[in-house]
Amino acid sequence: MTTLVLEIEDSRPIEAQCDDSELHVRLADGRTVSTPLWWYPRLAAASQTARSDIELLPMGLHWPLIDEDISIASMLRGEKAPGATAP
Repeated sequence: MTTLVLEIEDSRPIEAQCDDSELHVRLADGRTVSTPLWWYPRLAAASQTARSDIELLPMGLHWPLIDEDISIASMLRGEKAPGATAP
């Protein structure tokens, strides 16, 4: 079994944005993580205004207008939201 160990300070988000098809997050250690929006159906269905209102948390992201939370660890593990299906 493989265990993903994250250094919280290194993997905290310092910048995040959504374009029409992906979520892009820059981490404190310089990495950039991008995942497809279809992985997160609520985020994909949201307006651009709602997707642009992102709160950076120590271990993830929060969208207050749609009450969506995504952890950096889940992005790095490639975890999709329940019910996510490819377009």
